[in-house]
Amino acid sequence: MTGAALGAMMLDHARNLSDLPEAEDGPAEGPSSPVDPTPALDPETARGLLPYLRNSQKLAQPGPAQEARRKVVARVNGFSERHDEWKLAASRWFDGIDLAPDLAEDIGSRRWFRGLGTMIGLGALALAFWPDLTPLEARPAMPQDEEVTSELRSQMILPLALGADSGRRMGPTGQVIPLKNAPERPQIQLMVTLAPGDSFATMLRRAGVAASDIDRAAALVGQTVPLADITPGTQIDVLLGRRPAPGEPRPLDSLAFRARFDLELELTRPGVGETAEDGTPVIPSGPLALKRNIIRVDETPLRVRGTVGSSLYRSMRQAGVPASAVQEYLKALDAQVDMEREVRASDEFDIILAYRRAATGERQAGQLLYAGVDRGGKPRAQLMRWGKDGRFYEASGVGEQRNGLLAPVPGAITSGFGMRRHPILGYRRMHAGMDFKARHGTPIVAASDGRVSAAGRAGGCGIAVRLEHGGGLATRYCHMSRMAVSRGQQVRRGQVIGYVGSTGLSTGPHLHYEMYRGGQAINPASVAFVTRAELTGTELIDFRRQLIRLKEVETGAALKDLEPLPTEVEEPVREIEKIDLAKRTGQPRSL
Repeated sequence: MTGAALGAMMLDHARNLSDLPEAEDGPAEGPSSPVDPTPALDPETARGLLPYLRNSQKLAQPGPAQEARRKVVARVNGFSERHDEWKLAASRWFDGIDLAPDLAEDIGSRRWFRGLGTMIGLGALALAFWPDLTPLEARPAMPQDEEVTSELRSQMILPLALGADSGRRMGPTGQVIPLKNAPERPQIQLMVTLAPGDSFATMLRRAGVAASDIDRAAALVGQTVPLADITPGTQIDVLLGRRPAPGEPRPLDSLAFRARFDLELELTRPGVGETAEDGTPVIPSGPLALKRNIIRVDETPLRVRGTVGSSLYRSMRQAGVPASAVQEYLKALDAQVDMEREVRASDEFDIILAYRRAATGERQAGQLLYAGVDRGGKPRAQLMRWGKDGRFYEASGVGEQRNGLLAPVPGAITSGFGMRRHPILGYRRMHAGMDFKARHGTPIVAASDGRVSAAGRAGGCGIAVRLEHGGGLATRYCHMSRMAVSRGQQVRRGQVIGYVGSTGLSTGPHLHYEMYRGGQAINPASVAFVTRAELTGTELIDFRRQLIRLKEVETGAALKDLEPLPTEVEEPVREIEKIDLAKRTGQPRSL
């Protein structure tokens, strides 16, 4: 076979292979295909011609199937290209519309207003779809039906004394015999409180005590302590006995309360708490008897010292001084020294309070006894309370110093001392005082200690009060709406003597404040005087002795517990209490 004939045969064979169907499930039906006149090739020759066959398939013209596949691929690619062109055109169209222009450019133009409208519209749309602030209802962790609630109550543990009704209860069976009457408790323990404005008898009557026992108890307690002196808020333990008959009040078996800090009273009926030989409790009978329990009290004053630091108030509170005592301390020293300018952070405060400790463990802080400030180990200021009026005196026996006059009202000065045009009379005249701006009804206080020499109407001054302060000095307060003092009365610095008004020749509510020296009007702003009291003689000696005793008090000594006396120590009953007592006392435990 020549090379040309072999090449033609290979091209025809490749073309026939290309025209064959790609997949057939079985032999084709119909008439048999014509017999290929090309002679068959042996395997070795076909194996050698296989590379030529493959190359001929590439060079052969495409058949109908390949042509159809090519058209489908070209159509799909054309649709993809058209889709890309459509997206590009749409993007260019939206860019030309300019939906979101920059509001920082062309302010005031049509484009800017269109952008503003777009922004407002989008904001309104966002607010329209804003979620509601109503809290979402979450599904409970466990069902909340009646059966679950009943099961939970059955497993709860609540105090029976507060009326608890939790826990499981067994249902009654036919063998249960119902009672005709429920038995009452033989005794009832109560704790009642004496309310403000309440009486001792009313308190017991409200607790259900019989009238005869109320009279007896009030009479016994009144023999020791006046009933009116019992402090409101006192808690009283009451034990009521068995009713003598149904419907009648219960008798009072015992009553105990703290009448004073150092006294405890106890009313007991004979037989209370006693048992018979067979172990049954004895029914109390007989009249009430009073028992006085005197409580040992130590009255060592409480002394606290510390550094002033950045805040004197906070330093004293951190040291454990009560807030009321700190305020009293600051008030006492403020009249002696300038607390803001003269007290340094490195100074030390020294405060001594009246203090009481009871053997039963209670403690009670009293009034301020001593207030001092030390600098460099030396006293900078020392004040001690002395006398029936509770006034503070310096260590030298001189009374507390009052630095200058106290403003009669907390208001600004609207008119000073001197010549001026009268607002009502219309001509110039001497204004012999100062006017303070204040509202109607504002309290007016005395500028310093003194005596009321005049109180009442005073012509154009209206309702006025005049105070004589000694040393030829006097003050007058005019245009009051009403007075709070009377003639001849002694007043203290800062005491309310009247209230702001507009009586007399006045254009509105204010205070006209005048000052006199030797009967002549002077400018109140030019005077700064102090008032002092001075101790002399034996009173000064007693004062200094008391000051020395206070200064000898050890710091924090009153905070220690009182050592119990042998008569105050109760013999422990339980073994654990015996072990604790042996540890505290250091003595071996008795077996």
